Amino acid sequence: MGAARANQTEIIMATIGTFTASDTGYTGSIKTLTLNIKAKLVAAEKDNDKAPDYRIFAGATEFGAAWKKTVRDSEREYLSVKLDDPSFPAPIYASLVKVEGEEGFSLIWSRRSGD
Repeated sequence: MGAARANQTEIIMATIGTFTASDTGYTGSIKTLTLNIKAKLVAAEKDNDKAPDYRIFAGATEFGAAWKKTVRDSEREYLSVKLDDPSFPAPIYASLVKVEGEEGFSLIWSRRSGD
């Protein structure tokens, strides 16, 4: 039983932000134990296919980017988000997803057990 359990991957998820759609992207806030900021995702001009679809700002400071993605085997879209700053020990990877039955979006952070 121990070997079978070791092969299972547990995913820990937390909502670290809430956003609403705006004319130019999304506006909202990000809150963790070390962050409590207002943020905006602004549509970016793409010069190639790998360039981000959105730039992420706290005030005038850019600290991340987001790419449009589609869930496999589904038509649901989401944004793959990367937040980074020299004050962070490591980048924060998250997904901005539509909240079912509501107008807003949630920024979901996840870490696989063992990471």
